Amino acid sequence: MYELPKLPYDYNALEPFIDETTMTIHHTKHHQAYIDNANKALMGTDFENIDVEQVLRKIDIIPQEIRTVIRNNAGGHYNHSLFWKMMGVGKGGSPTSELAYLINKKFGSFDKFTEQFNAAAMSRFGSGWAWLVVDSNGLSITSTANQDSPISDNQIPLLGVDVWEHAYYLKYQNKRAEYLKNWWNLVNWDFVESRFSEIR
Repeated sequence: MYELPKLPYDYNALEPFIDETTMTIHHTKHHQAYIDNANKALMGTDFENIDVEQVLRKIDIIPQEIRTVIRNNAGGHYNHSLFWKMMGVGKGGSPTSELAYLINKKFGSFDKFTEQFNAAAMSRFGSGWAWLVVDSNGLSITSTANQDSPISDNQIPLLGVDVWEHAYYLKYQNKRAEYLKNWWNLVNWDFVESRFSEIR
């Protein structure tokens, strides 16, 4: 059964870019709800004690009657568990390792990468995510609707931003672009680069 992971920082630690109230509600209410709903749906099935990443990789063989619930809620748990680690106190900047070289090679420059990433986040209609992933083409930028995870499409997420309104609306209202601009000050490139190193 899934459990709510502890944040690696205090709820107010990401201010002024993300406020304490948003972080508290996002973590204890939204993320917890995804966990509760996923656990309820998986209880008594063959997938009850399987790691969330493996469940999402096997989403196509999840029983049809619970597949949408699992896609939404196990996806929400997985995405958010990564999201908290993808941010940090005193972070931001840009990558410095092999990942930096590959980003420059693939997208032209780090600035062009962030422009394309932000464009994917801005163009996601309604709720969803933008991602930097590793797929069969190397590095790619993509976006997913709702709580769909790149894992279910055989992609490995390195970096993701939550553009559901609950992630930013209390502070930024409808100003998604402002939220995205400030979010880059929080990106934990150490974590992103460690994920990249693991899959290399």
